[in-house]
Amino acid sequence: MIWDCQVTDARKKSHRGQPEKDIMSDRFDCKNCNESLCGRKYIQVEEQPHCIPCYDRLYAKTCQECKEIIGHNDKELFYENRHYHDNCFRCFRCDRSLADEPFTNQADGLVCSDCYCNEFSSKCVACDKIVMPGSKMLEYGGSSWHEDCFVCHGCEKPIGAEAFIPDKNNYYCVPCYEGRFAPQCSHCKKALTKGGVTYKDEVWHKECFLCTGCKAPLAGQPFTSQGESPYCVKCFSSLYAKKCAGCNTAITGFGDGKYVSFEDRQWHQPCFKCSRCSVSLVGSGFFPDRDQILCTDCNNDD
Repeated sequence: MIWDCQVTDARKKSHRGQPEKDIMSDRFDCKNCNESLCGRKYIQVEEQPHCIPCYDRLYAKTCQECKEIIGHNDKELFYENRHYHDNCFRCFRCDRSLADEPFTNQADGLVCSDCYCNEFSSKCVACDKIVMPGSKMLEYGGSSWHEDCFVCHGCEKPIGAEAFIPDKNNYYCVPCYEGRFAPQCSHCKKALTKGGVTYKDEVWHKECFLCTGCKAPLAGQPFTSQGESPYCVKCFSSLYAKKCAGCNTAITGFGDGKYVSFEDRQWHQPCFKCSRCSVSLVGSGFFPDRDQILCTDCNNDD
């Protein structure tokens, strides 16, 4: 606070009531230079009076920008342990005053929000406007969007933090992408968005590709078909497979699946052997003898 010291005269009287000579009151001097402050303005520091020149020299701050003293009558701004004249607190790019403006601190100096946005902020690829600092922004593939500008190319609703699927230069929410592009399961008719099963040029969810007979899942399991319908090995064997004339088990085509057919009978290849000596008849001549099949040697023995 600046004080103004006034000069006053004090007239003392004797005990007899007669005036004595005029005397000045006690001296009131600057604590630093000891010059009288009577009739002058002064500033108290820790209850000690200082004349204005001494106060400015001893206590006034130096402006960070112009390096001049910030006098007692100057408006002072303070930011990050630095002091500025009011008219020195400016954007280093456009020179506008930052006294009542939002700003940020860059390596080269203080920058107003407009200059910062023009130079450092991203532009929304949808509306071509700057994404203001502090506002919600989405980034993907090196591009930026305002939150409300990142919309599904199908339904045009903001995607926000939801999952999305890119397709060329467009982006889709999951329901729109599934409805437009994803193949449909042949069983449940719902979209197939991840690994499934392909059979006869059609696709299924793994959990939808079932045995026609017992309804057991066939994904990852051996299966065969009857007409257009898939069957597990057990169901196909019991319903459709022919029995081997040698071992009387089903001929399914799995494992050692090759078989020999003769007239109305079939054999697994390992089972196609001479009924008497058990020599394999695969690729050799043989002779049918009622329910038996004989090799040449056994046939000649007869």
